[in-house]
Amino acid sequence: MPNAVTAAHYLDFQELLNLIQTSQNDYDVKKITKAYEFANIAHGDQRRLSGVPYILHPTSVACILVNLGMDTDSVIAALLHDIVEDTPVTLEEVRKLYGKDAAFLIDGVTKLSKIQYQNREEAQAENLRKMLMAMFQDIRVIIIKLADRLHNMRTLDCMREQKRLDISRETMEVFAPIAYRLGMKSVKDELEDIAIKYLDPVGCEEIQNYLDSTGKDRDKYIESVKQKILRKTAGIIDRVEIQGRVKSICSIYRKTYMKGLSVYDIFDVFAVRIIVDNITECFTALGVVHDLFRPMPNRFKDYISTPKPNMYQSLHTTVFDKDGIPFEVQIRTWDMHYAAEYGIAAHWKYKLGLKDGKQRTLDESLKDIRTKIQNQIDTEDSTEIVKNLKNDFEQSNVYVFTPGGDIKILPKGSTVIDYAYSIHSGVGNRMVGAKVDGSIVPFDYKIKTSQIIEILTQKTENPNRNWLQIVKTSEARSKIKAWFKKERREENIIEGKAQLEAMLKRNGMAIAEEERQEFFGFYMQRNNCKTIDDFYAAIGYGGISLVKLTQPLRDKYHQMYQAAAAEAKPITDAATVRRHKVGSGVIVEGMDDCLVKFSKCCNPLPGDKVIGFITRGHGVSVHNQNCTNVPADVEYCEEPERWVNVTWVGDEVKESFNSTLEILAGDRTGFIADVSLILTNMHIFIHSMNSREIENNQAQIVVNIEVTGRDHLKAIMAKLGSVNGVTSIRRL
Repeated sequence: MPNAVTAAHYLDFQELLNLIQTSQNDYDVKKITKAYEFANIAHGDQRRLSGVPYILHPTSVACILVNLGMDTDSVIAALLHDIVEDTPVTLEEVRKLYGKDAAFLIDGVTKLSKIQYQNREEAQAENLRKMLMAMFQDIRVIIIKLADRLHNMRTLDCMREQKRLDISRETMEVFAPIAYRLGMKSVKDELEDIAIKYLDPVGCEEIQNYLDSTGKDRDKYIESVKQKILRKTAGIIDRVEIQGRVKSICSIYRKTYMKGLSVYDIFDVFAVRIIVDNITECFTALGVVHDLFRPMPNRFKDYISTPKPNMYQSLHTTVFDKDGIPFEVQIRTWDMHYAAEYGIAAHWKYKLGLKDGKQRTLDESLKDIRTKIQNQIDTEDSTEIVKNLKNDFEQSNVYVFTPGGDIKILPKGSTVIDYAYSIHSGVGNRMVGAKVDGSIVPFDYKIKTSQIIEILTQKTENPNRNWLQIVKTSEARSKIKAWFKKERREENIIEGKAQLEAMLKRNGMAIAEEERQEFFGFYMQRNNCKTIDDFYAAIGYGGISLVKLTQPLRDKYHQMYQAAAAEAKPITDAATVRRHKVGSGVIVEGMDDCLVKFSKCCNPLPGDKVIGFITRGHGVSVHNQNCTNVPADVEYCEEPERWVNVTWVGDEVKESFNSTLEILAGDRTGFIADVSLILTNMHIFIHSMNSREIENNQAQIVVNIEVTGRDHLKAIMAKLGSVNGVTSIRRL
């Protein structure tokens, strides 16, 4: 059963109706009631892991959305958001009963649970891509998903510890950055604060204890500051609202534990927020504050003239009181306050009361977000989208000027190419050079705050592929890829096919041209490639990363070709495929005579902790337990029944196994010969050896050898470590 704190986060339908009645929005209560009754019947006796009736989850999510001011279709989608995934109800039934808008929103937040992925990261990335594609058409999809995640985080106590950690990590890496990008500060802060409490409970408890211990004195101090400001603004500003604000636990955590600061070194642990009616009064209030308190040098920020990319606007200043105690003051209008707290959701919550200018700003932000999403969906690999979200969230910004005096905000570390693409795709595509403060700079020049930047263009110029290695922002990278995708299809096909051929050759895979459509079919479908040429082209312009596909393709090749060949003839390669019997190497729990193979993705050795996977038609595949293809939580993966316990037979296994080593050393003549001599003198059979020069004037050797177990491999690694110049050896 849930504890009292968790139970308090479950709200029933009556509480939803109460919120609707006090809301500023005009809701279709009859339609919402019908949706609730339908969901209640569909979920029936289903219960949450905590034991509460399942229907209380969708009603609680709907309550969050009403508080955010979302519309009738959003509330209906929240009530029905799990029925397609968790009940026999189909999306078509929902569409007939509640319309195409509600059905689209529900489909957008429904996971791709019926598709099997290589690992949890890939599944997470593909689900995110699906949501973003729906979000591109209707921003409400992601707001509903954020509300769903917020309620799941509020009720996370009932989960197992590992599950809590996994969900919290995903929240920090994916959902909090999305909320930040959409300007939904209240949602972002709560998601982060809950997540960090599970990820580092000790650190958070220390911060909470500090906040609790100083709470009474802080409240008293904030109240005295408020009264001073109110007395000074009386008769100058007609309507002033002053609020006290304590920095979120996660924000304090970032500055203390991640930046090595003491909590006493943070000047904005608490702040005073002044809310007025218009921009003129914002600057009047700033003058009052600076008259009352001494401003701290270099701590004033004008986010009204230069808003943050997520629409945030305020004046920030840090000041000292008469006792030398620093605190932050934020000054904003009511429109800015709504946008700061609700972000994009303010588009629905306060759209009837917004002035035309503010409404246009919100509409432009919606358009800008959709454009960025579309660029990423069209050109980025799924896992890159997740990476970009996280990076965008963590970056600080630089503020630069166009020759006409307009301000552009870009992430710290951006180049002049990033700046060119932030102006317009056409400017970036035709760029031939750049001037910074009047001087010509190279393409990889990193821009700095307050610089004036001019982009030089020519109509006949085109982007360079090398720019993909230079640019910092996902927006610029996506636009460059989009150009190559559209304008250089034939070139992309040739380039992509060449890259694929080289990868196949390096990994010993030979796939006939007529078999490729079938072999790559799953990955083609995932990347919306209808033909093999589309697949080649996507590789060529960078939309598909071969680095990430290499291991899954090797496993598939082994399954389809090598294992099939082994079945067609007497089994002679004992290191690859062998039947379980006494002395064969492993015991598979619950199976007496099964075909066993050792997975090439991780090449397990006697002594490693291993686990088995029952394949379709090829027996049990034995994996190292820390292999990337083994789910983090087998019990809760797609097909847990196919994972079985496997143990090694005895202390010594009289068989040979393949193992791959990566050896790094300073690049020098004779390095390969020295490695080969060591292995030959130890009577080690070498299956393959590849070498290449890498960055920092280093050489890399990847060698596949035959060993009898972990101890044997350790002895080999120790011997290789004595070779002159070797800096590292690791098992792949």
